[in-house]
Amino acid sequence: MKKRILTFGRYLKNSYGVKVYKVPISLDGFTCPNIDGTVARGGCTFCDNDSFSPNIGKNKSKFFLNSDTTQNILIEKQLQQLEEQFITTSKKLQTSHKAKKFIIYFQSFTNTYAPTSTLEKLYDRALEFDNVVGISIGTRADSVSHEMLEFLIPYSKKTELWLEYGIQSIYNKTLQKINRGETFEDVKNIVQKSIEKGFNVCGHLIFGLPDEDEDMMYNTYKEVISWKIKSIKFHPCYVVNNTALANDILNNKFTPLDMQQYTNILIRCLKNLPDDISVQRISAGIDNSSLLAPKWCFDKNQYMKYARKKMAENNIIY
Repeated sequence: MKKRILTFGRYLKNSYGVKVYKVPISLDGFTCPNIDGTVARGGCTFCDNDSFSPNIGKNKSKFFLNSDTTQNILIEKQLQQLEEQFITTSKKLQTSHKAKKFIIYFQSFTNTYAPTSTLEKLYDRALEFDNVVGISIGTRADSVSHEMLEFLIPYSKKTELWLEYGIQSIYNKTLQKINRGETFEDVKNIVQKSIEKGFNVCGHLIFGLPDEDEDMMYNTYKEVISWKIKSIKFHPCYVVNNTALANDILNNKFTPLDMQQYTNILIRCLKNLPDDISVQRISAGIDNSSLLAPKWCFDKNQYMKYARKKMAENNIIY
């Protein structure tokens, strides 16, 4: 019997009757408590937001927000960046993918790590654009307080709102090793609180982190879906230059998963995925010279052809 995966595209098409695409947004001034010294410095050992965010290269700032910022000197620039990036990307998606509606995805860094006065202006402006049906907010557990959830509740009641949490692993020794700056227990607590309050939650998992075997990766997956999240993203751990993990590769202290290893654990998870959990991503990579390893993450299209073939062999329709 074939298993048909509920991709996020299918979920949105079922909800709105037309093609809906996410528009990634990267704004000046946003950072992370794991970078600015609040919980740690330097970010995660794999961290290079340029590799995850197509718009971030355009944004450079010496001013950075945090939850206690009293005056945001960049707000007008941020609103302008939001509009420019939305218009540019949505037009491309309309042409290339026949997109009809959009969800604005606040992607880079930690997008609740700012005063609510700033977030309110950005979220309100995002929802004013034509054909925008919702917003998705990339964040960390330590930047979503009870007060932040209360602030977001009115948005969740009037639009399609998603909270995307970087979970990565349930093993504290792994989180410590990658300088994550938070514990599994803290992440589980805030994710479950978010779900209890009715938020749509997407969990991000990274497979192939240092010293994790396949069973550990699968245990992370099983634990996270038991929380009743509504969507999931799978990422291979890939390494770009000028990161702490790059030094480990160069010193033969870390070896990323090869394509077959990653696909094996991915298929193991998809075979056991509940039918009501959508999948937003099954791979990630970067197609420029900053990619150090694994080289198969350089060409996403090539990997997707391989993954679809292997999924078909296992009776999985993606």
